[in-house]
Amino acid sequence: KAEEQFGVPKEIIAAITGVETRYGLHKGTYRVLDALVTLGFDYPPRAKFFRSELKHALLLAKEQGFDINKMKGSYAGAMGYGQFISSSYRHYAIDFDGDKVADILDNPIDAIGSVANYFSMHHWEKGAAVAFLLPENQIDDDVEKYTSKNLKPSFAIGEMRKSGLVIPKALISEDLAKIQSFQLENGEQNWLTLHNFYVITRYNHSHLYAMAVFELAKELGLPE
Repeated sequence: KAEEQFGVPKEIIAAITGVETRYGLHKGTYRVLDALVTLGFDYPPRAKFFRSELKHALLLAKEQGFDINKMKGSYAGAMGYGQFISSSYRHYAIDFDGDKVADILDNPIDAIGSVANYFSMHHWEKGAAVAFLLPENQIDDDVEKYTSKNLKPSFAIGEMRKSGLVIPKALISEDLAKIQSFQLENGEQNWLTLHNFYVITRYNHSHLYAMAVFELAKELGLPE
């Protein structure tokens, strides 16, 4: 249902909840109120951010009818199956089962819909690819030229093809991509990452996180 409504593959939705909480097994045991008060007033490097999240948590509890004293999450105040921080909860969590409460803390149906909504709101492209593993015989200089620490893809596929990179024919020249290298036990892998890979990093700003989600989604049956 979430895949049909939001255009986000069910395997990606499942992979997010798998990576975040092992499908709800480890949602966090800290009181959200305690976590956010502590970080907001006793952690100067990010105090402003966590005080803002504390405000969102109090508003969230009021809006959804939750007892703020019973809301549990991570040490940083992330909550539920998908580990939404308070501001993300208020912006992206939805009531997906029609009971008039957006409960991603204990309701897996709302959690599924909310993860899908999050990706949709961050411009997931329905039916588009996520990433492709590049052949090992690519020229190192070409790979390095299109490797970037920036999360957002910025190189045109057509330009990358002209340099000699072997890129799937299904991708059009105007599409934007970048190369991301991952160090493995037995060497390095170079991946061509596309817009939807970037969308996964909107959930967590890490290439490694996005690749973990993508590879788990493939194990769950995500089409190539």
